[in-house]
Amino acid sequence: MAKQIDDEQIVAMLMSPTDRDRGYRALLAKYGSRLYWHIRRIVVAHEDAEDVMQETAINILAGIGKFEQKSSLGTWVYRIATNEALRLLRRRAGLFQSIDSLGEVLVEKLEDEAGVNADAAEILFQKALLQLPTQQRLAFNLRYYDEMPYEEIARVTGKNVNTLKTNYHFAVAKIKNYLKENSL
Repeated sequence: MAKQIDDEQIVAMLMSPTDRDRGYRALLAKYGSRLYWHIRRIVVAHEDAEDVMQETAINILAGIGKFEQKSSLGTWVYRIATNEALRLLRRRAGLFQSIDSLGEVLVEKLEDEAGVNADAAEILFQKALLQLPTQQRLAFNLRYYDEMPYEEIARVTGKNVNTLKTNYHFAVAKIKNYLKENSL
């Protein structure tokens, strides 16, 4: 099994013109799958997640020189990915709508992508998540799926730790209620 390259080495390679491609491959090997699924949980559709991944990559490569290493590389790339995913949702919502209003549109995308063989319980759970306001959904996803501590979620989202804890608590309660009301 190959030794995984640490974040400091990845940053050094990304900053080096001769090692940039190797650094990018190492970054994707370490974070690519987790980032894709983080993005996918926000934007729902595979095609949209691929577009956001591409924009995230462009921003990482363009901004690596400004990375101050005040947070981990993982936190930094999650923040870029989160911002790009939210930017895509804002474009979809339009000028006069909140991205929170996209719940039904995202549910339709979920159903389109799921197909006939999808696990009904998982689809119901995902629908419950898509009913949440965006900030609650982000807090829930990062805590539940990515198992991030609140302090790291705060660095990714730019939100206060106490606000994130409240958002997570409300998200859990709303998910439970939705599942109870819509159980199979």
